[in-house]
Amino acid sequence: MIKYPNGKEYKLPRTKITLTKKSSLANRGMNLEDDINMSNEFYNEQKRCLIYKRPTPINIVKVDYTHGAHIIDAHFEKQSTTDYNGIYKGKYIDFEAKNTKSKTSFPLANIHKHQIEHLKNVILQGGIAFFIIEFQYYDQCFLLDARYIIDQFENGEKKSISYEQIVKKGIEIEKSFNPRLKYLDAVDKMYFI
Repeated sequence: MIKYPNGKEYKLPRTKITLTKKSSLANRGMNLEDDINMSNEFYNEQKRCLIYKRPTPINIVKVDYTHGAHIIDAHFEKQSTTDYNGIYKGKYIDFEAKNTKSKTSFPLANIHKHQIEHLKNVILQGGIAFFIIEFQYYDQCFLLDARYIIDQFENGEKKSISYEQIVKKGIEIEKSFNPRLKYLDAVDKMYFI
């Protein structure tokens, strides 16, 4: 109960509040990306690495300046490659973050051919290339070497990779307060030990 300084009671108006969560395919994985972005911020501040989210290339066609600058019309210039790139321990690093709501598998349809081609070129040039895959149902993230995913993608026999295979072939990424995802520890285990 809230009271005014003069002692009179203040009654809160009775309102019904309903929260709705908008969900779209475009925003799947945004929590994962937020966690990676915060982890990168922490890692970059600690001078442990220099990794950034790659911006999506867009061409702005029309802007409304009446109430500040608001983009009215824009389109993608070209297909983006992967989500993140940078330098870690003197090596170029490039990776894609994906998630799934499935309990049993990760659908390979979530990966685009141009991303596979890009990661093959990173590997060809001696860079480190991998995927971070989140299983939302289990609240688990795994680091998988891009070569394994590329092989599964190009083999064409499977439409998905089972949860069990990802657990077996990948390295689980520990979650914490700071960094949110300790994915560099998984990178160390996969590539530097």
